[in-house]
Amino acid sequence: MTRKQKRLSVIAAGAVFLATATGLTFYALGQKASYFYMPADLQAATLQPGQRIRLGGLVEPGTIVRGQGTEVSFGVTDHEKSVKVTYTGILPDLFREDQGVITEGTFGSDGVFVADSVLAKHDETYMPKEVADGLKAKGVWQEN
Repeated sequence: MTRKQKRLSVIAAGAVFLATATGLTFYALGQKASYFYMPADLQAATLQPGQRIRLGGLVEPGTIVRGQGTEVSFGVTDHEKSVKVTYTGILPDLFREDQGVITEGTFGSDGVFVADSVLAKHDETYMPKEVADGLKAKGVWQEN
């Protein structure tokens, strides 16, 4: 093999390696993607069974029910629609009624959203951007 052929084969091998690494990275990111929805957006959404999503809105007043151990159920609303959520785990300290929340998980066969993580606002002025944008678009939430 000549010097030129060796150089071209190294460049070709590098290009194949980079293409493979890029393809695997995009495949892995596609598997971890979870889409954000407000309760009213779920009617128009076509979700696959077991598809992970993020559900955001406000914790509906009067819906927090604590079960055995760390089980809790509550409603997430955007003041148009409401979705029942169940969660097993420790809730954030600032989780309470009428506050912004984002839950991540899947819908069960009974139509109840089964969350495996719950995120709540962390101070008096913060609201997750997606939740704030969705509530502002509906005219429900205003900044102070």
